[in-house]
Amino acid sequence: MTNMQIASSLQQANASSFPTQSIAPTARRHRTLECPEAIKQLVKPIQLWLDAVEIDDPEAARLLYKIIPGQCPFERDINLFGRTILSIPPLCKLNPFYDQLVSVRFRAMCYLVDECGESLENLD
Repeated sequence: MTNMQIASSLQQANASSFPTQSIAPTARRHRTLECPEAIKQLVKPIQLWLDAVEIDDPEAARLLYKIIPGQCPFERDINLFGRTILSIPPLCKLNPFYDQLVSVRFRAMCYLVDECGESLENLD
């Protein structure tokens, strides 16, 4: 058999054993995690309570401002020899209370600046 005959027989074998549709690479699809309804019902009262927290004590405001991080502390890029080998995504979004905690920190900061007259430079 010549090379042309081998190539022709391979094409015929491939055509008969595989589908004729072209297979295009699929785009990566990121699945969003949805909480079951029962978990949402358990979390909702705590979220509402955090949204209703009023800041009216300077010491409590300072404490809340210091213990709640201003940015997600878990997001990291791990580099080796100047190349990123692993990227850890921000895991804060998995916390069902993340938005409410950031809001409490922001309200504490606003209270300290507006009501107590402190500057942002002194808070850090």
